[in-house]
Amino acid sequence: MLVSGRRLLTALLQARKGPFQPSRDMRLVQFQAPHLVGPHLGLESGNGEGIIDLNTYDPTLPKTMIQFLEEGEATLSVARRAQAAQLPVLPWSEVTLLAPVTRPDKVVCVGMNYVDHCKEQNVPVPKEPIIFSKFSSSIVGPYDEIVLPPDSKEVDWEVELAVVIGKKGKHIKATDALAYVAGFTVAHDVSARDWQMRRNGRQWLLGKTFDTFCPLGPALVTRDSIADPHNLKIYCRVNGQVVQNSNTNQMVFKTEELIAWVSR
Repeated sequence: MLVSGRRLLTALLQARKGPFQPSRDMRLVQFQAPHLVGPHLGLESGNGEGIIDLNTYDPTLPKTMIQFLEEGEATLSVARRAQAAQLPVLPWSEVTLLAPVTRPDKVVCVGMNYVDHCKEQNVPVPKEPIIFSKFSSSIVGPYDEIVLPPDSKEVDWEVELAVVIGKKGKHIKATDALAYVAGFTVAHDVSARDWQMRRNGRQWLLGKTFDTFCPLGPALVTRDSIADPHNLKIYCRVNGQVVQNSNTNQMVFKTEELIAWVSR
């Protein structure tokens, strides 16, 4: 579907049914609503009918996810109390979901990190992580339009598992790495392949970081809600057609290894 010279792409991440299904599920969001001033923090209701406004529940809470995560267990405990209480729910029709995390210090990405993807591309599986970056200005909400830049004729899609780091660290051991993770969300690594592969000296940055090239969300799923981040179904649809269908068990380097590697 083309909309005013723009193409809509959607990416979905869901827990695989079976023994690794999480027993509890906290899904944190950032959202806007016509009757509210500025962005608010929210919590998806357990029945799936809408959003619980955490800032209305406790006006002392920060209104951005980064500030919320920086305060650690103190703010997470408030969200847990809100989850357990019977609170009013804003229906989906009255809210606009934003990216669950906006303006992070870094967006660190890993290329060719799925075994099945490497086989599809007929390229060798990497021996060590291939790291690149996106500017945080490329982040948009999960349902925002992706703008096709006039300077590129080869815009492409890739669905990704996004790991949200909740606290600072350096030289982190793989065995300790998950303690630094606040949660997980879904990302869309949109790329201008002509800029990535043939222009700008074949450095990837410009081809990866046009405005709107990093849709995130809809929710940040807390770490304790995901029993196994390496057993999640992950797929991408373009104009209603499934173009990628995989599982995070295909990751070459797992989350713990990647955090340890990047923190060095």
